[in-house]
Order: sequence, then structure tokens, then C-alpha cells
Amino acid sequence: MQSEKTALDRFDRRILEILARDGRISITDLARDVGLSKSPTQARLRRLESAGVIKGYRALLDPIQLGLDHVAFVEVKLSDTREKVLQAFNRAVAAVPEIEQAHMIASHFDYLLKVRTTNMAAYRAVLGEKISALPHVASTSTYVAMEAVKEVGLAEM
Repeated sequence: MQSEKTALDRFDRRILEILARDGRISITDLARDVGLSKSPTQARLRRLESAGVIKGYRALLDPIQLGLDHVAFVEVKLSDTREKVLQAFNRAVAAVPEIEQAHMIASHFDYLLKVRTTNMAAYRAVLGEKISALPHVASTSTYVAMEAVKEVGLAEM
């Protein structure tokens, strides 16, 4: 369900652009880079957080350094696409830690999942024991990524 969009001016967009690159920047440095004083910058930051434009702050981990260098994209076709079924599938997907992203797709399949594991054997176990067991899964097709050419969040606006 989509929420109402927050109106953003050039200062808000600049704050978001800077924070997307450096979420640990001090408010003093952020204010300087945005071109506002500290108080209005803090007020804008609180407003963006309260409105849900900024969902949180976190460390970006290198999955390769953590041994999670096997990435597969999985097309999932469901046996039923009524709303109740979609909601059950969505809840179940959220509980599978290896599923890094899940998108409902307008195509000949219903969902596209990004799955990250340590290796092919681990992926096969996730596919067989977790993904195939999700509610109403009729079929899957797997595409293994050979290399991530670009993989970033919203850093440029």
C-alpha cells in the first residue's frame, strides 16, 4: 500500500543526497554542505524522518567479505493470485533471511526474488526447502549472477 508522498524542496533533496552517501555525517557538516544553518537543517531532518522519507540508518556490509557471494535471481509463479494468497506469500517471504529482495512483477511470472547465499549448495537448499515451500508456489526459474556490475541504494537524486 502506497502512502502519501512528502513534498520535497531542493534543500530536502540535498539533505537526502548527502545522507545517502554518508549517513554518519555530523549535523554541523550536513548544514554546511546543504547551505543552511544548523537549526533549520535539524528541523528538516526530523521532518524527513517523521514523514518516513528517511526510514533509518545502518551500516552497509560487504556481503563478499561475509562469504555471501552467491547471488541468484528467482522468478516465482504462483498457483493463485488472489489478494489473500499474495499477502500470505509476502508474509512468508519476509521470514526467509536469504531472500534479500522480493518484487511483485507484471510479467509471465508473479515475483522476482534476489537470494544471497554462500555457494550453490546453500542456494539449492534454500530453493528446495524454503522458496519452493512458500505458499502457493507453482514454479520457479533461477538465474545465477556472475558479477554485480552496479549495486547501490539511492545515492543520487
